[in-house]
Amino acid sequence: MNKTDILVIGTGLAGAITAVIAADNGRKVTVITKTEELLSGNTAYAQGGIIYKGKKDSTAKLKNDIISAGDGHCWEPAVDQLCDMGPQLVEELLIGRFNVKFDKNEKDELDKTSEGAHSEARIIHSKDRTGKTIQSAVLKALEEHDNITILKKHIAIDLLTLSHHSVNSLDIYKKPACFGAFVLDIDAGETAPIFARKTILATGGLGRIYLHTTNPAESTGDGIALSWRAGARCFNLQYIQFHPTSFYNERDRFLISESMRGEGGRLVDVNGKEFMSKYHRLGSLAPRDIVARSIQQTMLETGHPCVYLDISYRESKWIRDRFPTIYAHCNNAGVDITSEPIPVVPAAHYACGGVGVNLRGRTSLRRLYAVGEVSCTGVHGANRLASTSLLENLVWGYTAGMDASVRQEEDDYFPEIYPWEYGTESIDPALIAQDWLNIKNTMWNYVGLVRTRQRLLRARSILRHLQSEVEQFYQKAIMDPNMIELRNGVQTAIAVTSDTIETRDTMGTHYLYDDG
Repeated sequence: MNKTDILVIGTGLAGAITAVIAADNGRKVTVITKTEELLSGNTAYAQGGIIYKGKKDSTAKLKNDIISAGDGHCWEPAVDQLCDMGPQLVEELLIGRFNVKFDKNEKDELDKTSEGAHSEARIIHSKDRTGKTIQSAVLKALEEHDNITILKKHIAIDLLTLSHHSVNSLDIYKKPACFGAFVLDIDAGETAPIFARKTILATGGLGRIYLHTTNPAESTGDGIALSWRAGARCFNLQYIQFHPTSFYNERDRFLISESMRGEGGRLVDVNGKEFMSKYHRLGSLAPRDIVARSIQQTMLETGHPCVYLDISYRESKWIRDRFPTIYAHCNNAGVDITSEPIPVVPAAHYACGGVGVNLRGRTSLRRLYAVGEVSCTGVHGANRLASTSLLENLVWGYTAGMDASVRQEEDDYFPEIYPWEYGTESIDPALIAQDWLNIKNTMWNYVGLVRTRQRLLRARSILRHLQSEVEQFYQKAIMDPNMIELRNGVQTAIAVTSDTIETRDTMGTHYLYDDG
């Protein structure tokens, strides 16, 4: 039997912190990732920075900014925990233990910048690759830890639960619990259970269910689908944050950090006219949902496929030094940001909702935790404040790692399970590709920046029909990561659409246009 104390699914910042903290407490931890590299997920794409503390800052100021950006829908105890523990953990873990190199100013102090909807300059950063710098440092500790086993190119298929997998029919009467996962070894093509006293979902985002997204290829909503099928409570899924500024060209949607607007970048239309001041008093530094919808409205009014973000008025060397990653990417695509504006459009960026958890990362399913973007702590409410996500990863990664390390009597129950049944039919890649296009287009057009009741009902009908076909496909197919991701993608799309249909009022990132 492949058994571990703690199974962590995902290697982003939240999963890595959880694994290291639990391993520090003497637990044997198995970490799986479906990618070839540990440096995967959305963390590495976080450019702007992480919240620390400004010169005249306070927990009350930060709390107010978070709740204001979240449109008053944030869970106050979670916000309090983030504000109270966050800066201290940045100092003790990221700077102290993991030796993360943040940028410093000419006085050799941590350089702090501002971002949209922040009342203080409290964001510390590492150029425009903060997430990658932090994640790389934590992953180094992960790889070197004696209590951690790492399995690359392994993908979770389903969570093991008492009600779904135990051969003992009487287990249905026990409190619902998770005791591991069925996992596919991608290279070997073999599926086997990994039994765990505690299982921690750290699978990241769901942006790939949308046509335009800043998320990497692996962000297919796996954790939401795993939890939904297992019966764990998910909520706030209707609050999808669309980043207002992703690089616009035919090849990709590369993220243009909000820090660029924080450093003075101005949004202008195709005629070079600034337009954000007519939509919000903060202009280009307004909350993301407002900026994204304002950009879309401007595109409609001008008939142009994008708007522009202009920081070229600043000194060229400073731009290249402050934003080296963005500069290099845009330059490779033929745009010199030191002398011309950047074409930008909105794109699906961050899921404010997810698998519901408490202050320790526990879900509604016993022995199952969720951390990072896959979770819903309540911090973000209806709209995430910039640079809170990395801090949330750190805080809940720490608290979940500590809590999961505590052994409970119930953790030692591992029932006999039904064996895995292998399918025999080969997978047609054309069907996979077309089904994904159906999901992405449906979500973008009907469950996107602006929703209507009619669009949402149409989306649900399309997705339910598609899920029926995908499930039949899945039951007969030879197991393959593309098949697993497709099954998860359509399930997550349905979950998001279902939550959105139930939300009748516009709030934060959920903008409902009255079509009645």
